[in-house]
Amino acid sequence: MSTAPTLNGQVIGRAHFATRAVLDGLLADEDITFHQAVALNATADGGDAVERDGLVGRMTSTLKTDESAALATIAELTASGLLEALPGDVGRVALTEKGRALQSRIKAGTAKITERLYGDLPAEDLRTAGRVLTLVTARANAELAGR
Repeated sequence: MSTAPTLNGQVIGRAHFATRAVLDGLLADEDITFHQAVALNATADGGDAVERDGLVGRMTSTLKTDESAALATIAELTASGLLEALPGDVGRVALTEKGRALQSRIKAGTAKITERLYGDLPAEDLRTAGRVLTLVTARANAELAGR
């Protein structure tokens, strides 16, 4: 008989913090913060260049942070030469070569972490967990939007 707990916020939180601690080790090795990594990944997802306002929106909605924190993160990445404003289009930011290389290393490291932590789990269990957690996230976001 299984003694696995029923999925709830505490179980989700434990999994989040444990996996985040593993990821934070990778990010510390690269001398980058979690918020900075999210910004680099979002920029890469946009084809290596994104609207600054869109990046701020993605960061605030994903990280549940405020606009000033997102703007500060973008400023840090720009100051460190990882992001740059596009010439002639200050409303857009792009990965620099240095930023692209760092984002690529983080992506590769994250893939290795994902394989170690999830690789041997049954595909159906992963699909079910993904479906449930996506629904919980949507409900929580709807509740936050209603405040």
